[in-house]
Amino acid sequence: METRTVMQREQEEQSSKMSQSMQLSSQIKKKTFTSSDEEASYSDFYPIIPADLLSVKELLDMDSLPRHRTWEILKDTLDAEKGYQRDEWTMFGNEAEKVELEVIRNQRVLRKRVDKMALRKQAQNKASAHMKYLERLSQRAPDFAVPLRAHTVWEGMTVTLSCIIQGRPPPKVTWYKDGVPLRMSDQPWNYSLQQKFGVNSLEIRRCSPDDAGEYKVVAKSPLGEAMTFGTLVVNSYQGAGAGSESSQTPETRMGGWEGAGGALKTVTRHSALLSVLHLIKKYTDALKDVSWFRDGIQLHPSNTVEIKTVDDKASITFKAAHKELEGVYTAQLRTCDEIQEHSSYVYIEDASAAVLGGPASPLAVQVSDVNKDYVFLTWQPPSADGASPVEGYYVERCVLGEGEWVRCNVHIQKMCYYPVSGLKEGTLYQFRVRAVNQAGTGCPSEATEPVLTADPLQHTRSTVVKLSRGRTITITKDELEGEVKAPFPPTNVHACEVSDTYVVLSWSEPEPRGREPLTFYVERSLAGKSSWEMASLEVEVNSPRFPVLDLVKGQQYRFRVRSINRWGVSDPSEPSAPISLGKQQGAPAAPHSVMAIRDTDTSVLLQWKEPQDKDDILGYYLYCSERGKQDWKTVNNKPVTKNRFTVHGLKNRQEYVFRVKSVSRAGNSSYSDESPPILVKSAISVPSAPSAIALLLCTGSEMVLGWRAPACNGGDPVLEYYLDQREKGGEMWREVNVKPAKERQFKVCNLTSGDFYQFRVFAANMAGVGKPSEASEAFLCEKWTMPEPGCPYDAEVREVRDSSLVLVWASPLYQGQSPVTGYFLEISEGDQSDNWTTLNEKPISDTHYKVSGLQEGHTYRLRVAAVNEAGVGSASLPTEPVTAHTSPGAKNIQIGVDDDGFIFLGYEAEGTDEESKFLWNKNYTEPIDAQRAHAENTKSGSVLTFTDPSEEDLGLYTVEMSGNPDLSSSYDFTAEDLERLKELSWKVRNPLIALKSGWQVEVSEKGDVRLWLQTESLSDDAELRLIFNDREISSSPHRKINFDRANGLVEILFDQLSAEDEGSYTAQLKDGRAKNQLTLVFVDEKFRQTLALVQKNRRDHKRKSGPYFEEYLSWSVNEDCELIIKCKVTNTHKDTSLKWFKEGVAVTQVVYDQSSGVSTLTIPQVIKTEAGSYRAVVTDGRGEDVSTLELLDDEYDKLLQQLSKQCALSASPLKIQGTALGFKLYCSLKYYISYMKTSWHHKEKRIDQEARTKPGSSMQEVWIEICNPTENDKGKYTLEMFDGKETHKRYLDLSGQVFADVLLEHQRLKQAAVAEKNRAKVTKGLPDVVAIMEGKTLCLTCFIDGSPDPEIIWLRNEKEIVDEAQFTITKEPKCSTITIHNVTMADSGKYSIFVRNNYGSETVDVTVSVYKHGEKPPAHAVEMGFERKKK
Repeated sequence: METRTVMQREQEEQSSKMSQSMQLSSQIKKKTFTSSDEEASYSDFYPIIPADLLSVKELLDMDSLPRHRTWEILKDTLDAEKGYQRDEWTMFGNEAEKVELEVIRNQRVLRKRVDKMALRKQAQNKASAHMKYLERLSQRAPDFAVPLRAHTVWEGMTVTLSCIIQGRPPPKVTWYKDGVPLRMSDQPWNYSLQQKFGVNSLEIRRCSPDDAGEYKVVAKSPLGEAMTFGTLVVNSYQGAGAGSESSQTPETRMGGWEGAGGALKTVTRHSALLSVLHLIKKYTDALKDVSWFRDGIQLHPSNTVEIKTVDDKASITFKAAHKELEGVYTAQLRTCDEIQEHSSYVYIEDASAAVLGGPASPLAVQVSDVNKDYVFLTWQPPSADGASPVEGYYVERCVLGEGEWVRCNVHIQKMCYYPVSGLKEGTLYQFRVRAVNQAGTGCPSEATEPVLTADPLQHTRSTVVKLSRGRTITITKDELEGEVKAPFPPTNVHACEVSDTYVVLSWSEPEPRGREPLTFYVERSLAGKSSWEMASLEVEVNSPRFPVLDLVKGQQYRFRVRSINRWGVSDPSEPSAPISLGKQQGAPAAPHSVMAIRDTDTSVLLQWKEPQDKDDILGYYLYCSERGKQDWKTVNNKPVTKNRFTVHGLKNRQEYVFRVKSVSRAGNSSYSDESPPILVKSAISVPSAPSAIALLLCTGSEMVLGWRAPACNGGDPVLEYYLDQREKGGEMWREVNVKPAKERQFKVCNLTSGDFYQFRVFAANMAGVGKPSEASEAFLCEKWTMPEPGCPYDAEVREVRDSSLVLVWASPLYQGQSPVTGYFLEISEGDQSDNWTTLNEKPISDTHYKVSGLQEGHTYRLRVAAVNEAGVGSASLPTEPVTAHTSPGAKNIQIGVDDDGFIFLGYEAEGTDEESKFLWNKNYTEPIDAQRAHAENTKSGSVLTFTDPSEEDLGLYTVEMSGNPDLSSSYDFTAEDLERLKELSWKVRNPLIALKSGWQVEVSEKGDVRLWLQTESLSDDAELRLIFNDREISSSPHRKINFDRANGLVEILFDQLSAEDEGSYTAQLKDGRAKNQLTLVFVDEKFRQTLALVQKNRRDHKRKSGPYFEEYLSWSVNEDCELIIKCKVTNTHKDTSLKWFKEGVAVTQVVYDQSSGVSTLTIPQVIKTEAGSYRAVVTDGRGEDVSTLELLDDEYDKLLQQLSKQCALSASPLKIQGTALGFKLYCSLKYYISYMKTSWHHKEKRIDQEARTKPGSSMQEVWIEICNPTENDKGKYTLEMFDGKETHKRYLDLSGQVFADVLLEHQRLKQAAVAEKNRAKVTKGLPDVVAIMEGKTLCLTCFIDGSPDPEIIWLRNEKEIVDEAQFTITKEPKCSTITIHNVTMADSGKYSIFVRNNYGSETVDVTVSVYKHGEKPPAHAVEMGFERKKK
């Protein structure tokens, strides 16, 4: 009681001191420091705590402080807690006092700084006000100096919408399409927006119908708003316009970027490296400003991403390729005045399946809602299901650094999300997912980044107070709350994730929480019930998340949670609202209306319509197959989010079909309907610009111009040309022709003589007018009067090969003073070299020339100059540079005869179809006479067919593909070709029916005869005439004739061949124009042999009407050297009997299997008595058959030879065995017969029988024993076994350790033999059991041998007998006797004789059984004994 009073007084004193300190602190706080132009910014509401700190309890008792629910709880807790630690609060008060002094000092310094800043700010405000005044004077509302204008383009072309905006301040510009703001990030590969010096331009690459619409630009500023409109119309001809493509990725070229597309390619998942490369040859000083993006997101260097910019190359490398890396890659180059971009789509193929028919790996595994022991995973399904649909997924986790993956779910998870619980707090985890189908488990997805399991609300429980000089004080909520013992219940229990198989519960931790670690118990109850059960009985819940996996569908549950710490368990929380499992999310609907549009020669643009319910759709997977093959291949392994996609890497001129799947968390949808087939080829576009404009003739007021055709016709032939002209030095171009020119030659009229003119040319096709050519050089309009001819034109290269090419040209229009007599050709190596070399020493008269002797891979240019009597004229314009190289797939013209007998020239080329056009000429320029030959295009090329070729048709024929001169060839049709092909044509027009087999004669088992022949398959109109001995025959009852036209089979069937059927048979066949005739001469010996065979088969057939021998008696020797005599009968039934006889005596050891009909006689060992005549008889009521085997004389010798051979083959390798006499070489056999001759050889020398060598044999062994061996007996030993035909050998090399071992064994056995011979032993022993009647005398005698004479001892029950009264023992050198007098029952027992000498000993036992008078002796005993005579 006194202790409590003292403590209360101390507490009151401390409280009074702290109150006084509190008042002093409040007075100090009222003194504040402010600058001259600012108001006080500090609140006097919160006190500053002095050195003798107030306790928390006293702070809570102050009415002036604000109240919070947490403070009320703390107050109640502190009231109940008497013994808290005041030392901690005192230390905190000392620190707080130091902080207060530091704050006062900093306030003074702060006031000085604030005053300086206030003065500086006043000066800046005055300057700013003046600038704003000047700016207001120059302000101007937004206005469009050049508005947008309407554009009409072909699909696939590039269009740029531009406008010029004025305004001050610069207005904010926004682009709209059909009233919706344009977002460049949606399609960075399609849209490019640039703003430069007031010019705003929107570039739309490869326009599609979706890009058509009304475009609007809105300029806004504080002074107003302006807008302009422009309409874009996209015309469709045959699909999207031609774009550029390289490898399997699109390539977009722009100024300053070169060679970019070559390194963008498809890579395989899990490959070691994925590289995306761009080459830059311009702006090399700005390479440091190259940025990389994927799908609009900038990429930065990391452990797996390497970005390099070296010299003129910029590259990005991924050290491991995963499907998540698939997408649009963009390299952005910033220069001093603009931003340039290059974009390409990179495909990533999936890795091979882990099991045959297994699914691909999931992708995009994401981790969310990370807690202490819980995370939530989501992923996307794979594109390839494998051999069967994906049934679900397995989730795996791995602790970072351990390398062991553990499966998280026991049952497969059907949806693409899963809650993972039971994790360890503060541990780094990685997660991955595997798909499962009927074939098994697929490859794992890419592992997630390491995830640390921690309390996500930990940062909210602490506050950091910043002090001067970088110092901080951290105050945690645990320190403010004090020591809370019994925890409070959690709050806000609800379901944060509901699935059709599980529910994830979430709740808020209790407030206050306390310092002790918290865990939780989860309880559940059926809705409407009052009983609660543990839902988390087997797991410890450390975080406010808990997945419940064992709920029943259709039931509603309520949940509540309890908090647990080391002080106890809280009350339960408020129950949650009723919770039940959700409905199973179904697979999404499939897209529809899939349509493919032509793009490039290896790609198509694929479009489809999305399903109506598309809220849960993550994207789409695309699949393609060649038409008719049903070999579907996955296009993309990462879902496409748009409803259009350009599919690359297709085969040119191949037809494809496509289908699409929707992707969602519930899996993939079914396949959409197949798209209509599309032929992969470039969509048409406008042609490229013509080139090489040349002046061909000038009359003084007129000029004739020629030019080179466009390098690319845009996928459609060039139809017409347009010309513009201008005077030299002028800037304005004027149209020359309103009516288009059809040829690459045009006469320009109404020119002024003496003036210089420049020209340019446009080419046009079905898609429209292309870009103009470069301006020609300035031509002087002056009449030509020079004596030399003008320049040739249209110089073009054909048939480029590794070492040759053909140059063709047109004669000059201006002849000069005399006609052109020939041409000189010149060649220059390189692209720009002016070093020209003349190819021909003498002029050539033709307008074509084959240039040979070129070097493969070198580049050349050529030109032509015309010659007349006055000299050599000016040369033509050089050809485009051409490289001597045979293009892949280049083929030559083939000559032959078609199925109708017409001679033709055929040319095949890759990448052609029915729409391709070919031009045939004779001697390169002469058109083909339609009456003499006609050309026809095929799917793979073109054929020129001659009507009736003659010498007039001989010459050089050429062909080239329209719009692609690279596909060209020529053939010189010679007189030898004409003669050879005319002969072949006659054979085709007068064909022979091809034979598969001539006349054949067959006799059946029944004796029927069949005459037949076979040709190739004939039509239904084929005819047959059969001639027999000069008269036509047909079917009759005796002779049947069959004619199978489908198989080309002619046959004559005779029911019974007779002498009247002898003669010649001729078959005359006709099928359309094809004929053939074959004759069979069926007479003389051939007919007689056939007739004899018929009679024999008829007899055999009759014999086989009952039981008969399918296989007659025959013998064989098996591997066990047994003689097997066997036969086989057939056509038997249960009454059939089979009997064997030998020399008339029945054989009973026969085995007969009635089911198979096989009967065998096995003779294990052949001896002479086995020779003889064997006979088997099979019989029943239908008849009998007999088989005989004569096993005598030669046949018996043949048997012995075969048996000897089999015995020799069964011989084992030679073995050696030491003996007491020496050593023994032996060979084991199945068994040995004397017919087989054996001989032994030592060192290739035959061993004869001597005193030391003793050969021998038994039934299973052949041996030779060598006595008293010496060193001379070493060497190679051979056993030769001769079976009558062949010699079989076995070898043994007796030397080295083998000889030493056997010699040692011989010595040991020799000594053992001596010891055994001299050993003491009982040679004639005792019976095992002896019976004797009581009272009789028993005498037992043993005979003994041994040298020296053995010692003899008699024993009774293992003890030596010494009683000489009852027992009489006699011992002689070779004999010993024991006599038992007057035998009693006590004499029964075991008696033994023991003999021994220096070489050994031996013991022999006998059991003596004594029985009484009247009893019977034991049955197994020998009865002995005699009565003792009375004296």
